[in-house]
Amino acid sequence: MPGFGRSGQRNTLLGATAAVVLLFATACGSGSGSSSAPIKIGASLPLSGPVADASKPAYEGYKMWLDQLNADGGLLGRDVELKVLDDGFDQNTVVTNYNRLISQERSDLLLGTFSSRLNLPASAVAERNKMLYVEPSGGAEEIFNRGYDYLFFAQPSTSLDLPEQFVQYIKSLPAAQRPKTAAYPTQDDPNTDVTVAEFRKELTKLGVKSVYSKKYAPDTVNFDSIASAVARAKPDLIVHGAVAANDGAGFVKALQKQQFSPKMMFQTNAPSLIGSYPKAIGAANTEGIFTSAAWSPKADYAGNAEFVAAYTKAYGTAPGDDAANAYTAGQVLEAAVKAVGSLDQDKLADWLHSHTVQTIVGPLKWDSRGVPDGNMLLAQWQSGKFEFVAPAAQTTVDKVVNPKPGWS
Repeated sequence: MPGFGRSGQRNTLLGATAAVVLLFATACGSGSGSSSAPIKIGASLPLSGPVADASKPAYEGYKMWLDQLNADGGLLGRDVELKVLDDGFDQNTVVTNYNRLISQERSDLLLGTFSSRLNLPASAVAERNKMLYVEPSGGAEEIFNRGYDYLFFAQPSTSLDLPEQFVQYIKSLPAAQRPKTAAYPTQDDPNTDVTVAEFRKELTKLGVKSVYSKKYAPDTVNFDSIASAVARAKPDLIVHGAVAANDGAGFVKALQKQQFSPKMMFQTNAPSLIGSYPKAIGAANTEGIFTSAAWSPKADYAGNAEFVAAYTKAYGTAPGDDAANAYTAGQVLEAAVKAVGSLDQDKLADWLHSHTVQTIVGPLKWDSRGVPDGNMLLAQWQSGKFEFVAPAAQTTVDKVVNPKPGWS
């Protein structure tokens, strides 16, 4: 899951001395050189800053996977510990963190961070050090077009394919019911940039005229001027490239102040934060909002029901996409290590390039770039619930709310 000059606003505590969150397994042994010492996995996440609400479930997904892994005997007969450094959603800090995890902390394995903005530079650090890098989010095309050998994406598809199910739905509508105009506000981010551009291209082919398009900085907190401009344009459809609940909900609340509600609305990422998004905009105001998702809690994949139950018990709420994607990244890493029988990074990467891994988001198989061959899901909020409306094999309801009702 773009505009990178934010160093002036970075918390000085998040530089080389980034806040550290440690999750230790019950380790036996006293050093990483010992065959009985715990295997160290390093990762960085934006646990503070503008997308902390979205990265917190990802951290919980990592922890859930780790707890289950250690309860099942760990890896290679050794317990596993995870060290997560806070990058504050800052590109410079995430680079510092992964360099530290590799050179100072001597991590045996790596897991990715959150968003395309951070995974773009973080994966470069891993590649330079010839270390496997499994990322739970960050599907921007530019991440995968650099000829990397150690990079793998733990979702079914990338940002370029994200609009497919929604565009297919628009195509299925009678011409009179299709939107005639659309607005495209988006956070300046490698993931949302690609996705919204693809939305605009495909919808333009269907005759949907663009009446507004604007990128905003990642640290934007006031969306009044954007909402005002959108309201004046009066689009039938809004496609909003949101990264987290703060900009997704912030924009919706700004639209509410303008008393403008489009007939259709699609937001990336934010609506899938099922814990925070309804609270932020009001549960009734979620009605009819579309988004995409990589994972369904009702999908009949091995281990999925158990993951949902365990996560809900541990954290008191059902998991969303970010938790599931992080858990999936752990599954991918686990499968490779167990199959190869060692921590040899080249062998791990070679194995993933030539095998399919069964995960809670379904079977994942990658091309030479680390891009999986799968499809995203089209989701929509209906009657206070996060439902799936496409593809047909994964639907949880038999109808689509269209048009979207006005704000409450």
